[in-house]
Amino acid sequence: MNIQELHNINLLPYEVENYSTALKSYVLFSQIDDKVVIAISKDYMSVSFDYLSKFEYKYEVIFLDEISYERLYNKFLEIKTDKEMSDIQQEQEDATVEDEDFSVSEFLKVGSDILTSEESAPIIKFVNSLFYQAIKKKASDIHIEMHEFKAEVRYRVDGVLVKHIELDKNIMSLVISRIKVISNLDISEKRIPQDGRTAIKIAGKTLDIRVSILPTFYGERVVMRILMQSEDILSVKELGFPSYITDELEKVLRNSYGMVLVTGPTGSGKSTTLHSLLHQVVSEEKNIITVEDPVEYKSNEFSQIQVNAKVGLTFASGLRSILRQDPDIIMLGEIRDKETASIAVQSALTGHLLFSTLHTNRAPAAITRLIDMGVEKFLISSSLLAVLAQRLVRKLCSSCKCEDDSNASHQLFKLSPNTKLFKPKGCKECNFTGYIGRIAIGELFIIDDEIKEYLKTDVDDNTLMKLAHESGMISLDVQLKQMLENGDTSVSEAVRIGLK
Repeated sequence: MNIQELHNINLLPYEVENYSTALKSYVLFSQIDDKVVIAISKDYMSVSFDYLSKFEYKYEVIFLDEISYERLYNKFLEIKTDKEMSDIQQEQEDATVEDEDFSVSEFLKVGSDILTSEESAPIIKFVNSLFYQAIKKKASDIHIEMHEFKAEVRYRVDGVLVKHIELDKNIMSLVISRIKVISNLDISEKRIPQDGRTAIKIAGKTLDIRVSILPTFYGERVVMRILMQSEDILSVKELGFPSYITDELEKVLRNSYGMVLVTGPTGSGKSTTLHSLLHQVVSEEKNIITVEDPVEYKSNEFSQIQVNAKVGLTFASGLRSILRQDPDIIMLGEIRDKETASIAVQSALTGHLLFSTLHTNRAPAAITRLIDMGVEKFLISSSLLAVLAQRLVRKLCSSCKCEDDSNASHQLFKLSPNTKLFKPKGCKECNFTGYIGRIAIGELFIIDDEIKEYLKTDVDDNTLMKLAHESGMISLDVQLKQMLENGDTSVSEAVRIGLK
């Protein structure tokens, strides 16, 4: 049976008494409609039949290829782990420091898939559950904070922190020690900040975790960023931008040299967009090199350099070195200072296609920011191709959103009193947040001949914005207003994004 047939017959996990033992013997009790069958892999037939020979099962046996078996097996693991994790919170609350007795070998067992972990230590199981729940809730970060009398775990879901669990401070200290060990950090050092990295396997997929530990007044604070592989990033068309933006971006990417900037505040998805753009232009004929701080999405498609200020490897020095490596395309994590900006512009002028980010609120403001950094206006007009300013807006849960009849909401965004607005309520579907997923909005500022001509005069943001609108740019606030009118998001979310 191949994977297509597996989808067609809707094969589902079925629980029996010897559930865990069967899994270890590569035997999956499955259900097709009302009929129970036994699914086994062709690769483990001898082990599976050895297990089945000990019981009197009268179920039909179906044989799966490797991919189909792996897919169904991961479904089983998720169901099994969900049940185990539901008891962990109570287990941690009942545990005391005196009960914990860990050996070094137990702490170092981090190579196996966390769903198949058979570790008995409660702290190991709890740390695994933190990662598992974060993945299930599609969180981007895990925050562990110490307070005076308690400790707290929060997840950043769709850009907003959501409380997950409260624990005793002593237990959380053990959790932080476990995180330090798997991240190769100094377990005894609690006075200075530490940064590390670890990888976990969940349902056969490897995920990178970036770990930052900071000493605070009441104890250490931990933030873990969950990073996907670069290959898993969506294409430019799949990011959610309107088609008029993706079509224009594709035209810009056909240039063999020039500079493309992505702007926006922290957490607006700039790095993801940059990697999507890189995958749009990647080919065997092109030499692509990146300088990042830090490398967030690891890729096999191009060379990546991580900034290390301690040894003098900055964005500027890294970019200088890259230019001696005969690159076709360069990705610079961020333009932060005059030196980096100057080298980036020179690189774009000398036959390289360069992608980078800037911290500006609106797309036209990127030009004035570069001028403030000391870049000559004639160099900007010769090198800059386009600027994309973007935001990620939370989308209201369609199952529970309710009407917002507040007059103040209409006045805030100058909407007609007849416009039907919605607000979040919260239900099981959206984990009681009122929102599910995010929508990308962006304004694409193309540097055309009129803008280049204007750059010969005194430049200000307001005039640049007017020229951008005249050339067809649809601004972020207009798109946000459209989302409100369509009932896609709420007024409170629009205020959080910060555009009026």
